[in-house]
Amino acid sequence: MLVQELNALQKRFGYLPADELKELSRRLGVPLHRLHEVASFFPHFKLKKGADVEVLVCRDVSCCLRGAEPLRQGLKALANEIDPTGKSVHVDGVSCLGQCDHAPAVLINDQVYYGLTEPQLRSRIHSAVARDPLPHQRADRSPQGWKIDPYGGTPRYEAVQKLVATRDPASGALLGIDALLESLKESTLRGMGGARFPTHIKWAAVRSQQSDTKYVVCNGDESEPGTFKDRELLRRAPHLLVEGMVLAGLTAGATKGYIYIRHEYHEEIEAVEEAIRDARSRGACGDDIFGSGLSFPVEVFVSPGGYICGEESALLEAMEDRRAEPRNKPPFPTVKGLFNQPTIINNVETLMWTPAIYLNGGAWYRDQGVNGGQGLWFCSISGDVRDPGVYEVPFGITVRDLVYRRAGGMAGGQRLKAIAPSGPSGGFLPTLIPRNALPKTFVEKYLPEGGAFFDILDLPLDPDVLRGMEGMLGAAFVAVGEQADLVALALNLTEFFRNESCGKCVPCRIGSQKLVEMLRALKAGQLDREHLDLASSLGQTMILTSICGLGQVAPNPLLSLVKYFPDDVDAYLDRRGGPPVREFSAFETMV
Repeated sequence: MLVQELNALQKRFGYLPADELKELSRRLGVPLHRLHEVASFFPHFKLKKGADVEVLVCRDVSCCLRGAEPLRQGLKALANEIDPTGKSVHVDGVSCLGQCDHAPAVLINDQVYYGLTEPQLRSRIHSAVARDPLPHQRADRSPQGWKIDPYGGTPRYEAVQKLVATRDPASGALLGIDALLESLKESTLRGMGGARFPTHIKWAAVRSQQSDTKYVVCNGDESEPGTFKDRELLRRAPHLLVEGMVLAGLTAGATKGYIYIRHEYHEEIEAVEEAIRDARSRGACGDDIFGSGLSFPVEVFVSPGGYICGEESALLEAMEDRRAEPRNKPPFPTVKGLFNQPTIINNVETLMWTPAIYLNGGAWYRDQGVNGGQGLWFCSISGDVRDPGVYEVPFGITVRDLVYRRAGGMAGGQRLKAIAPSGPSGGFLPTLIPRNALPKTFVEKYLPEGGAFFDILDLPLDPDVLRGMEGMLGAAFVAVGEQADLVALALNLTEFFRNESCGKCVPCRIGSQKLVEMLRALKAGQLDREHLDLASSLGQTMILTSICGLGQVAPNPLLSLVKYFPDDVDAYLDRRGGPPVREFSAFETMV
């Protein structure tokens, strides 16, 4: 795999030297242009040697709310003091590092630091300039007593043992597969990466494919701002992921499994690789699983970076040594996936729930929901709350319970102004939603007769409920306090999508840039109502015509701002006296 070869090369030199690329091309028998095609796409790869010390400050929503920009400016001033030429120390911004609960996060020479003060970071920069070893910031890996782990943190792989014990000596068939799929069906477990596709249907679909080669791929590339629950799961219970992979592989009759993890998750990669080795030593994966004669090897694939790799087909493109540009569908991965073979692709959390569900039964999981919800989920909550973190909660938990009981309420005595229940993808919801801004069916079910507003604190956090109010529920939940500037935050979120667009389709590539330009004009007080209407029209066009989910959700920060926060928008529209706004023609906008 070219990506892994390039990863090894960059780890060795800090960048990809031209002569080393030529040597790699010769050794692999791959044209040099193919190496450049891949290396030039992914943000992790550097084709030129940079500064001796590279400092990258996370610029996305949770870090933005916690002072990332003043921190970046302060570290940039330090870099200028050390060397105004920028050859010794270079400071810039970077997309989300997955440390939103300890914001702001900073990358120093590929070493992730989080929750540190500016003086502490300055000290580390001076150490890096002096070529002293940078200290590792080790995270807690202790078990949390989560219900997802039936073993209490001590791996026993009883679910795999239970499945292989059903192997028929005569036919070699696993007679327990139907019971496993029935448990998953009864549990109502769906994809926890956002798509919410029923897990049992996906596994059964790959099982039914007639192919000698099949794969299981775990999508552990969580890169959306505000999302870090997979990081905690990988760190604290990696054995469950290995076991979930094996269960999926044996069910589908797959030949190999890959766990795709973002490259910034150094400790999590280490933890998963340790878990794979441990499982192999216990006979739970690899060759001859628990003496059954069945085999299913699992290995880690380190991502070369890029939010777009969270889209399942783009992830497959990266694994196949191509630029991570989403595929047109159909065919779907269950039919033509990795290397054109039937493939199960599931999120980290999805796979990790399967051992407990198989051991305890589907009803055990399903019945733990509240307020009409079904099942449990892991929520990453960050932003302006006292206790940001990852919480195992029931579907149907109210916003009030999540924010004020689990996450300790709002920090700094602020009042809650808005929530982003799906991070950037879903945009913002206000604390009070006018009756006329909600669908009739939602009003009839959740708003008392005669009520003029729906209190967001009463909202049950369930995908079906959010969908019923034309919203989204994802793994990221960002709470925004009254001191925040929502126009600035909408710009921040839209810039993220613009920065992370793969550029394959015109609506996303051009549209996301136009949205950024318009939001910048709005923030500068240089946008009028007519141009704002054009921006909304552009957003609707992107939703309808973009190839993948990135382009389809990129307009949501702006669209939700216009729909639910007219006063915040009007405050900027009413500003005048600045430079004339750049004219955006209708044709240019819609292109």
